[in-house]
Amino acid sequence: MSELIKALKEPSVLSALVRMTLAMLCGGIIGIERGRKRRPAGFRTHMLVCMGAAMTMVISQYLWMRGQTTDLSRLGAQVINGIGFLGAGTIIVTGRQQVKGLTTAAGLWASACMGLAIGAGFYFGALLGCFFIIMSITAFSKLERWMMATSRNMNIYIEFNEAQNIGMIIEKVKSMNIKIHDVEITRMRASDGLNPGAIFSIRLPKKGDHSAVMASIGEIPSVVSVEEV
Repeated sequence: MSELIKALKEPSVLSALVRMTLAMLCGGIIGIERGRKRRPAGFRTHMLVCMGAAMTMVISQYLWMRGQTTDLSRLGAQVINGIGFLGAGTIIVTGRQQVKGLTTAAGLWASACMGLAIGAGFYFGALLGCFFIIMSITAFSKLERWMMATSRNMNIYIEFNEAQNIGMIIEKVKSMNIKIHDVEITRMRASDGLNPGAIFSIRLPKKGDHSAVMASIGEIPSVVSVEEV
């Protein structure tokens, strides 16, 4: 058994096969979760990123084994830099100033690092990293949603009938003992056929049900719709 483990750590056809297979499986496991949520980078993307990073390290070790003078970390460093361009492509800003895709971009970067570990023969570290990455994007997402749902701070998007009514809405919200930190106008003219809208950064007097707060704000005259962002 010890001889097999040693053989898998040495540059060879067998170790390359095992490393690429493991990279495909670990990257695919992470990509499945992203794909189920219809994210831009899903199953195949994470798989390819992880396998590509693993292949990079296998190539570095192969060149070193052939006696060519090269820095083994050089190609891996380029993977870390290059993955930023791919991750940036998954990040989008919606019309309501919501930033989406950050978790997917971070998952791609982590998958690349995991692939580098696999390609270097650090199997235990790669499997441990795969476990914690999966924990971060699945189990911890529930904790994050709970924290957001019970937080006193909220960002809400409000659409209203006319632009001049925003002053009245601010006064009504303040009268509910809600502190307004910031108001960002996203759309003021109705020439495009849409209602004016603004994002309110507010702080509640105490922890409570966010849906109840939005329902109360929705009852304000001239408010068309309310959505937490």
